[in-house]
Amino acid sequence: MSRFWSSNHWHYQALRITLISATAYFLMFHAVGFSDNAQYEWPKTDFSRSLVDLQEIISGGPPKDGIPAIDKPTFITANQAGKWLDDREPVIVVELAGKTRAYPLQILMYHEIVNDDLAGIPISVTFCPLCNASIVFERRVNGNTLDFGTTGRLRKSDMVMYDRQTESWWQQFTGTAIVGKYTGTELKQLPSSIVAFSDFRQNYPLGKILSRDTGYSRPYGNNPYRGYDDINDRPFLFSDKLDPRLPPMERVIGIMVGNKSKIYPYAIIESKSIINDHFQEIPLVIFSTPGMLSVLDDEIIKNSKTIPSAKAYRRELNGKILTFRITGNTKIIDNQTQSVWNIFGQAVAGKLKGERLTSIDSGVHFAFAWLAFRPNTEVYD
Repeated sequence: MSRFWSSNHWHYQALRITLISATAYFLMFHAVGFSDNAQYEWPKTDFSRSLVDLQEIISGGPPKDGIPAIDKPTFITANQAGKWLDDREPVIVVELAGKTRAYPLQILMYHEIVNDDLAGIPISVTFCPLCNASIVFERRVNGNTLDFGTTGRLRKSDMVMYDRQTESWWQQFTGTAIVGKYTGTELKQLPSSIVAFSDFRQNYPLGKILSRDTGYSRPYGNNPYRGYDDINDRPFLFSDKLDPRLPPMERVIGIMVGNKSKIYPYAIIESKSIINDHFQEIPLVIFSTPGMLSVLDDEIIKNSKTIPSAKAYRRELNGKILTFRITGNTKIIDNQTQSVWNIFGQAVAGKLKGERLTSIDSGVHFAFAWLAFRPNTEVYD
């Protein structure tokens, strides 16, 4: 912490300015009332409709659209991206109707939202660095296609988005509109994966990657949140009581079945690599592979520590329940047929080659965020 306040490095200076500005803004909100200020800045937003106490929503520092969403994304080939993207860097992979794209976190951390269309479906690819939450939504609501931007505000340290059509405010972590015309509406979450770039290019050689040609000048490849994922650290601008069951900054993979949820800590995933489990009578498996870089560790992402990539699937296939194990330290096989599987839940060799497991997880996040929004979650032990 002493390094944070004393360093002259521009990343620390910027974060100190953000922290001081956010604190001042927070105090101003409480001094003169949230709704008065918000109504002045957001005249189109219907503040008479809300799901939460407006005092819970505070400034994160940047103003409206101060972190600019990407509205006209362009894409390049894996070979082109490989000139600046390390094989170990994490990308968000989205596959719809046979079309696949990858969105590098080194770009998302400076924009947080990409409004895109994939296979004819309007989507928003979102990433909140403070919660380590990468979530993909369909941005079509009741037949209307919405475009999302950043409000510059946080709730429980998580990004609050807004749609440009009605300027309703949406909680990124849950995909729920919490203020405005769409209050109570939930966006449909779409399956996605966080994997190393090498895994993407190996399994989707024709897949396209989001280009650095975003229309903005940003130091892509650098991490403005240096050291933020230290497991002993505390979340930024988070005032709720921390759940004592897990370190707040531990990564977890979350499962939702109806209104029930369960999380699997990375400390266990790293030690076991494969977890065969049941939750709410659903047989599931956690696949993981080592060697993916964290984007929230070192100042230069390619110099960061490595963490596993992890993904959860139903392990019931064609009426039969499979069990999985790791062999040779890296190869995932099922015990029933000895078929070989990849991190995307695809059988790539053996009797079941060509088969695919159904994705079931709701992403990888920091424990504090998942437990703040879903406090009744079961923790795998």
